[in-house]
Amino acid sequence: MIFPVNDISALIPQKLPFVMVDKLLHADETITQSGFVILADNVLVKDGFFQEAGLMENIAQTAALRAGYTAFNEGSIVKQGFIGSVKDLEVFGLPGIGDELLTEITVENQVFNVTIFSGKVWCDGKLLASCEMKVFIAED
Repeated sequence: MIFPVNDISALIPQKLPFVMVDKLLHADETITQSGFVILADNVLVKDGFFQEAGLMENIAQTAALRAGYTAFNEGSIVKQGFIGSVKDLEVFGLPGIGDELLTEITVENQVFNVTIFSGKVWCDGKLLASCEMKVFIAED
């Protein structure tokens, strides 16, 4: 694949209206980056701002994008993932309608179907949120 990937619909199990990533900017074994433009009709926008839950879901869906990209490259199907835990979530600001997020996850550990990663979300170079997540990928 050539980056950015602007049609990510086949790479994530989430469907509209609950899609919180819209392009894959980078992916390797450790780091994945996604982009996301916040639209007014997003279900996690309230009073003109993308809410904390949206930032957390954006990080989780960046992990889903990583898993889907890996599955695509291996010729397998995209599997459903589940957040097992969120640790040390910090939110420093909320982006508004029209803002573009840059989200990066870094894999810290992966054992079988469990991945632990750190995630960060930026907007215009400003760190908005960070956390560590544990995600389980469903088995067949």
